[in-house]
Amino acid sequence: MSSSSHPSIDEEKKGTETAGAIHIVTSRAQHHIEKKEKDLDVAAGLATGIELTPAENKRIRNKIDRYLLPPMMILYLVQFMDKTTLGNSVLLGVKTANHLTTVQYNVLSSIFYVSYLLFEWPQAIALQRFPVGKWMSINIMVWAMFLMLHAACKNFAGLFIVRFGLGVCEGSITAGFLIVTSMFYTRVEQGQRVGMWFLMNGTAQCVSGLLSYGIHHIHSKHIQDWQILFLLTGALTFVLGIVWWFIFPDNSATAWFLSSEERGMAIERIRVNQAGTENKVWKRHQFVEALTDVKIWLFVLFSCLDNIPNSLTNQASTIYTELGFSTLTSTLLGIPSGVIEIVTIGSGIILLGKFPNSRAIIGACYFIPNVLGAILVIALPWSDKHGILASLYITGFGTTGFVISLAWLQATTAGHTKRTTAQAMNLVGYCIGNIIGPQVWQAKYAPRNFVPWAVVIVSYSLCPVILLLIRFILNRENKRREALAFAAKADGIDQEEEVVDVKHADGTTTVEKVDKAFLDLTDKENLDYRYCL
Repeated sequence: MSSSSHPSIDEEKKGTETAGAIHIVTSRAQHHIEKKEKDLDVAAGLATGIELTPAENKRIRNKIDRYLLPPMMILYLVQFMDKTTLGNSVLLGVKTANHLTTVQYNVLSSIFYVSYLLFEWPQAIALQRFPVGKWMSINIMVWAMFLMLHAACKNFAGLFIVRFGLGVCEGSITAGFLIVTSMFYTRVEQGQRVGMWFLMNGTAQCVSGLLSYGIHHIHSKHIQDWQILFLLTGALTFVLGIVWWFIFPDNSATAWFLSSEERGMAIERIRVNQAGTENKVWKRHQFVEALTDVKIWLFVLFSCLDNIPNSLTNQASTIYTELGFSTLTSTLLGIPSGVIEIVTIGSGIILLGKFPNSRAIIGACYFIPNVLGAILVIALPWSDKHGILASLYITGFGTTGFVISLAWLQATTAGHTKRTTAQAMNLVGYCIGNIIGPQVWQAKYAPRNFVPWAVVIVSYSLCPVILLLIRFILNRENKRREALAFAAKADGIDQEEEVVDVKHADGTTTVEKVDKAFLDLTDKENLDYRYCL
């Protein structure tokens, strides 16, 4: 960002200025607009403007990977393991000890997502207003305390309260991860990085299965197996929350593991995103734009439909025992599902690297095995328990599609308030799907569960259609913008920079050139923005 004492540049402009959002079509090389200093991206003053060499870009990216990805992957592993403790604890006696009926168990599965839903908006606002790493740390530690309190519960009411508490804290994790990923990585890199920390869900299934198997052999006279599971996982999470406070960065402009020069280089790396890094000011016009953006609502619908079958996570243990497997064997049967998730997400990451503009196509393909597996569960005779088990495992392939959608929404939305709002909206869809899902699994449908599996088939069949529809809409908009850019270039218009009257906190005003990427413009305001497909 460069300063100048020259007077404002006159320009002929057409457009509207509403609630701080400026929409301008100009016949001159640069726009001349007014912004308060706090309205600019936090990285606006740190961008060097110097193009990085491929070697420098790779060095900075690798350093960010070394310091950012390991803690994110570890936390996501622990977080998912914590979230699935309810399902694992069924095999360790939690339903019997707390006198739970099937309906009450399903309610406990849903209430987690009800509180997640209710507090997703407050969490989104908090993640924008407060330092991301510190806010996440607080939520992790509170989460851990609620998890350990499960061990003190004696009935449905107690479990209801602590499950509700878990949902409140959960809203900061995935949303916080997506925000940080967008701060440090280009849009091409984001899909692969989201996949890397999300595949730890599969690792968590393997770890929790082995952990449950080991706990089942303890046979303590003073504490029950399911209580050990909650206390152990909760204590581990609490320690991680303390460590998180000190090691996790809030943004690329203040990352402790980067030198001042490297911070500038890290910011230059993501200039290509045309979305900046972070802005602490909540902007009403961006919020409204998010609520009226068709593509965001399609992502929300996708998340809802894709997560209705996610209830299988907590229903799997019951299905294993209904198939005739012993309790001890059932503790290990979730491990293949975890391995499948690791392999499928890992392969998805590789495909995204090779075909970076094929997100929708790749995601859609991964839903084909899901539909096939669900059909086989219904079609195979109940006596073929190994065939049904294998079919159940096949339904885990589509997780890759959801991972791709998370990163894709992030990569196609600009403007910090709009981006955090879009994330919140998407996670609301995620919650609604997870609330609906458990209620489908009624005792009257057991053991074949034809109705629940029919719902699974419909949900998984619609998901790839939505992904391809989003691709069609974004591709059409890209072509429209390319036509506009071609016409502007023919007229000799340079749209890369804006000339901005920056009002500082001390009351002074300076005229500065600011790259559009750091003006905190939304993807609709910035016509230089191109949607990745």
